[in-house]
Amino acid sequence: MQLKIMMPKKKHLSASRAPLILFLCQMISALEVPLDLVQPPTITQQSPKDYIIDPRENIVIQCEAKGKPPPSFSWTRNGTHFDIDKDPLVTMKSGSGTLTVNIMSEGKAETYEGVYQCTARNERGAAISNNIVIRPSRSPLWTKEKLERITLRNGQSLVLPCRPPVGLPPPIIFWMDNSFQRLPQSERVSQGLNGDLYFSNVLPEDTREDYICYARFNHTQTIQQKQPISVKVISVDELNDTIAANLSDTEFYGAKSHRERPPTFLTPEGNASRKEELRGNVLSLECIAEGLPTPIIYWIKEDGTLPINRTFYRNFKKTLQIVQVTEADSGNYQCIAKNALGAIHHIISVTVKAAPYWIIAPQNLVLSPGEDGTLICRANGNPKPRISWLLNGVPIEIAPDDPSRKIDGDTIIFSNVQERSSAVYQCNASNEYGYLLANAFVNVLAEPPRILTSADTLYQVIANRPALLDCAFFGSPLPTIEWFKGAKGSALREDIYVLHENGTLEIPVAQKDSTGTYTCVARNKLGMAKNDIHLEIKDPTRIIKQPEYAVVQRGSTVSFECIVKHDHTLIPTVMWLKDHRELPSDGRFTVDKDHLVVADVNDDDGGTYTCVANTTLDNVSASAVLRVVDVPNPPFDLELTDQLDRSVQLSWTPGDDNNSPISKFIIEYEDAMHEPGLWHHQTEVPGAQTTAQLKLSPYVNYSFRVMAVNSLGRSLPSEASEQYLTKAAEPDKNPTAVEGLGSEPDNLVITWKPLNGFESNGPGLQYKVSWRQKDGDDEWTSMVVADVSKYIVSGTPTFVPYLIKVQALNDAGFAPEPAVVLGHSGEDLPMVAPGNVHVNVVNSTLAEVHWDPVPLKSIRGHLQGYRIYYWKAQSSSTRNRRHIEKKILTFQGSKTHGMLPGLEPFSHYTLNVRVVNGKGEGPASPDRVFNTPEGVPSAPSSLKIVNPTLDSLTLEWEPPSHPNGVLTEYTLKYQPINSTHELGPLVDLKIPANKTRWTLKNLNFSTRYKFYFYAQTAAGSGNQITEEAITTVDEAMASRQVDIATQGWFIGLMCAVALLILILLIVCFIRRNKGGKYPVKEKEDAHADPEIQPMKEDDGTFGEYSDAEDHKPLKKGSRTPSDRTVKKEDSDDSLVDYGEGVNGQFNEDGSFIGQYSGKKEKEPAEGNESSEAPSPVNAMNSFV
Repeated sequence: MQLKIMMPKKKHLSASRAPLILFLCQMISALEVPLDLVQPPTITQQSPKDYIIDPRENIVIQCEAKGKPPPSFSWTRNGTHFDIDKDPLVTMKSGSGTLTVNIMSEGKAETYEGVYQCTARNERGAAISNNIVIRPSRSPLWTKEKLERITLRNGQSLVLPCRPPVGLPPPIIFWMDNSFQRLPQSERVSQGLNGDLYFSNVLPEDTREDYICYARFNHTQTIQQKQPISVKVISVDELNDTIAANLSDTEFYGAKSHRERPPTFLTPEGNASRKEELRGNVLSLECIAEGLPTPIIYWIKEDGTLPINRTFYRNFKKTLQIVQVTEADSGNYQCIAKNALGAIHHIISVTVKAAPYWIIAPQNLVLSPGEDGTLICRANGNPKPRISWLLNGVPIEIAPDDPSRKIDGDTIIFSNVQERSSAVYQCNASNEYGYLLANAFVNVLAEPPRILTSADTLYQVIANRPALLDCAFFGSPLPTIEWFKGAKGSALREDIYVLHENGTLEIPVAQKDSTGTYTCVARNKLGMAKNDIHLEIKDPTRIIKQPEYAVVQRGSTVSFECIVKHDHTLIPTVMWLKDHRELPSDGRFTVDKDHLVVADVNDDDGGTYTCVANTTLDNVSASAVLRVVDVPNPPFDLELTDQLDRSVQLSWTPGDDNNSPISKFIIEYEDAMHEPGLWHHQTEVPGAQTTAQLKLSPYVNYSFRVMAVNSLGRSLPSEASEQYLTKAAEPDKNPTAVEGLGSEPDNLVITWKPLNGFESNGPGLQYKVSWRQKDGDDEWTSMVVADVSKYIVSGTPTFVPYLIKVQALNDAGFAPEPAVVLGHSGEDLPMVAPGNVHVNVVNSTLAEVHWDPVPLKSIRGHLQGYRIYYWKAQSSSTRNRRHIEKKILTFQGSKTHGMLPGLEPFSHYTLNVRVVNGKGEGPASPDRVFNTPEGVPSAPSSLKIVNPTLDSLTLEWEPPSHPNGVLTEYTLKYQPINSTHELGPLVDLKIPANKTRWTLKNLNFSTRYKFYFYAQTAAGSGNQITEEAITTVDEAMASRQVDIATQGWFIGLMCAVALLILILLIVCFIRRNKGGKYPVKEKEDAHADPEIQPMKEDDGTFGEYSDAEDHKPLKKGSRTPSDRTVKKEDSDDSLVDYGEGVNGQFNEDGSFIGQYSGKKEKEPAEGNESSEAPSPVNAMNSFV
């Protein structure tokens, strides 16, 4: 059978004639009328209904249309005709209705606010655009206001208002600090939909001076800033009675207690509220509660469930969002705030309204003379929209009558149409929330069928994929479409093929037997047209052998294989990519039919390699990873020289470093006498060194080997050196780490670190252990033991001091007399914690701690000292992720105070104190809390001068790495330096702390400037950073100067000046030889030390140009290094040696153990003061 497009009935209509008319209308509407045929205008492009423009740019109002004849365009503004010829700023694009208003040259955007509508008209009708409302965007400034500091107790709730200026469109709100860092938000602290910042309860770490609300107006790309809000949170428990008595309740924000409390809502207010939203928008419901502990928010919908795929929770579940909201989402939503002390709920009644939306939009209608048709305009909304019709832009009620037209509400029925029935109809569906406007033309034509698809089109499709054969057509009346396969017109079965309304034939799964010629035939009462379509089915392209993961050493060759199978009629192209980019243009990469070969692989060759096979119909790819690894080759040619009893020199030749520099050499030794086959670490030397002087021990049979190390690892060991046996001798040293500590109350355990094989110096190693009570008259008790490390003396009194010594001996004799060590027996843990602990904050990095000593009897052992544990407080979010890092300082003896150095300024610390004996620590004192004040910041991290121009320089910098507080501003000082290295006036600028870039304008051209730059906090100014830069040269002036310098008269003038100077020098020389005198005082004044020259009061300059130190004014002859590096003025002073344990140690009197000294490196001398060649022009300038 033949497959045809006839006029099937629509299932949803029962009348016999209406389905046919409806189907015809829809079929014809799917057809594009060829532009060579007469047709009414169609709007193809227009500006949006609500068109917000940038007032800084020209206004472009789009209106494009097509038609035959080409349409003409006209505009209305605010309902009246807009005569563009009378406005010189308005132009219309040729062949178009698009308007351009040139407000950049003159005029204001506000002048052209209004409602615009475009009309496109030709002899067949008129189409109109939407009402385009033009409004310029607005980004008003924040109203100036004086904000008082907010002071409140720990645990209270707080709302920081934002109240941004009303802009068009509304701005995006966010909170940041002075450094443009977003303020952290959590379940406790969050921003509401209105932009306010809500605190369910405040903590001491919420104290800051720079809560700043920012409004970003995206349309104009501007950001407006509210005045910073200062918040101070204090803890009443930490205030002493005097401070508490001086603070009245009126000084605090609000009057709520800081005690725990059940939740209450900050927003919305009351128990219930209402919310209205439009269909299709995002419904946002918000509930923010205060309470202590912080409440958690839950959401439910009464009498229903929340839509799973359209529901999202924002702002820590305080905001419920439903996207693409519909009328079914109306109802009551309940938010519940709950904490450990109770719960509260709020009901939000949601009503979803709807602007008009299409159910059936009117479509263009093409009819032949005498045919019938229908235009349907069906829309819905809440409330129900009103439908009105227009004809060629005029209300249909006042339009010329047409006997073929009948209006029935949202439907226009046409019967027995004639050519004069051609027109453009507009349907308007509107309610209080908006409107819809659609143009649909009725074009009465009598046209035989035509096939719009090119004849004998060839389609090539991969097997097992869909094949779509196009047969675009047109005709009036609407043609029927028939498809045939083969020259004999073999029938197409409907269960295999799908025929679309636009004439396209679809083969859902094309097979090899689908190949052939297909014929598309279009017929109507005026004629017939046909077209042949050819289809070829191709085999798919496949990679049957994929590249594989490879690990290779540097310098080797790697090969990736990629074998492709494809249709024999298609020509594939195989290309290789590295990390999704083209292969490097390097001869080491070779590509043949099935392989990629990389020779002499280096580190840069590592990555992902992808084989991509493309044909004209499909493409496939496969990837593999290459990993390049290698280590240095081992050293060789080891040699021992200068062989002595206690030392020897080892030398070697390094192996190849394999393109990674050797950072060090590791030397190991083997003792063939004591531990054969076991290699020990001897020493390490830098990678540039190939010899080492090795210290030896007696009675060891040495062998040595060397390994090289680079960034990838260590090489294999070298071959072992020759053996070298040293002579035996008595021990040189006694055991170390001798201790006497009782493990039980009635014993003394004497321990020591035994000598190793090298230190024994000979065979028969033993130890002589001796002990006696310190305060008694007993003689030494001694015991010779084998090569062990411990001896236990039993039956001793509890915690009695003993004198102990351990001496080494071997077959060659005794070691030197050992040192006597004091030990104790039978200790136990202390029982009492130090009392009356209090803290005195000295400055931003140093605090002093005082405590009362514990009774000596409670120590139950030897007092080691007191140990302070202190740590910096962290936020709850940080504390959950990471264990708090505690620092320890131990102060020896009976010291009752100590200093905590190296504290971070502007921080919150906690500490406790414990007493320590030889057994361990006693209980901890109660925790004490203290805060460090702000400190001065470090120098800015960097300072760069970019974009030098004739009269301006731009400075860019990075903020200090350690602000040590809240940055208040930057200070920039700069001064010019002339060609004789003399300084000009010093200019002082204050720059806001939120800036990282500043442009200096109105500078002198071709002038060197030196800059001094530092940051400031409330505590003062930080270290400065310096830099120099030169403005560019005025090329025209330089050209003129060079031209003058080459003139003959100028050369003559310079020669005359030089001759005059020579004569003056000769006269001065003669007068001096005659014994001329002058007062000593005048001589000293004339040659005063430039270092102590006072600054000139009249011009503010600093005298001589100096660069001895960056923070001083410049002195003559100094320059920044040529690589333009910037030096920070950092001090090497350190307080890490204040105590022992982790951070350091104190003597009992509080002084440092060891030396404490500050040092400052001397800056290297800098040369190359000037790169400018001397010229006559410069010489002339010096006279001006």
